Amino acid sequence: MADRDRTAKDPMKPDSIFRLYSMTKPIVSVAIMQLVEEGRMQITDPVSMYLPEMGKMRVAVEKPGADGKPVMEFVDPARPMTIQDLLRHTSGLIYAGRGDGALNTAWRDAKVGLQAETNAQLVTKLSGLALRFSPGQRWEYGVSTDVLGRVVEVVTGKSLGEALDERIHKPLGMVDTAFVLPAGKVPRAAQPWQKPGFPPMTARFDVGVKAAYESGGGGLVGSTADYLRFASMLANNGSFGGKRILGKQTVAFMTADHTGRLAGRAPGMGFGLGFEVRTATGHAALPGSAGEYGWAGNAGTLFWIDPKEQLIALYMVQVDEPVRDMLRNQFRTMVQSAIVN
Repeated sequence: MADRDRTAKDPMKPDSIFRLYSMTKPIVSVAIMQLVEEGRMQITDPVSMYLPEMGKMRVAVEKPGADGKPVMEFVDPARPMTIQDLLRHTSGLIYAGRGDGALNTAWRDAKVGLQAETNAQLVTKLSGLALRFSPGQRWEYGVSTDVLGRVVEVVTGKSLGEALDERIHKPLGMVDTAFVLPAGKVPRAAQPWQKPGFPPMTARFDVGVKAAYESGGGGLVGSTADYLRFASMLANNGSFGGKRILGKQTVAFMTADHTGRLAGRAPGMGFGLGFEVRTATGHAALPGSAGEYGWAGNAGTLFWIDPKEQLIALYMVQVDEPVRDMLRNQFRTMVQSAIVN
């Protein structure tokens, strides 16, 4: 068995707690769709209805400058950014570290996503930056779900953590899922492993320190049992343990492809409202069924749900980036090859 903490020579245990990173995104997306079901918003709403400052963002167009270095010109977006754009990552918002152009540099210089800044301060900072493209034009992974986290706060009048606890974690019995762990649970946290001789891992947050920033895009920690409860709710059309979290049709809507032929997605893979969605059994480089959906986290965690095979696959680990994709792909292949009936 792998170690929970290799330095301490402490083995992994069934109740170990993991940094979920981007597997936070599906949970926040479910909270948004609960608000839609309650009639408090629609996914066609402009984001500026809830976050007026976001309506001021313009699109950066990079062009070569006189000295040969790229410069940015700014134009108005073709249409407003919508809640759907945030859910499916067609907003034009980016991750600063996923590129080296002038726009990425500007985002890095702005220090987007500091632990000391609240979700409200994040949105204020973003409003002074530019978009990669006009909303709806293509798919690009970025801080869209972090902005959704702030939308949840505005609509509910509660912090994101409070809203998720009330709406999802407590009803499902997800007792170890939170933005910060109490002192008594910190020793259960799985510690990242760095492969000898490889570059250090991406900067990590301290699971025992309460940060001002409750990242809807990657700030939750949780156990394997907790996330299985969340995935089981989705696989069971929105209910688990006698508690209904979403309606059946809402789950079907979220797990359908919302990107169509937009650029930015891998062959055979679309994107729904908070999940990657497989659109074809072929085309994609890894095995799976058309209609399956799921997502992954930066430290290697992975889940997907395959309605056709009535399968939930969940992989929890904390590893460095050079081995992350290899382990995920190996796990996926092993799961698929074990399906014989």
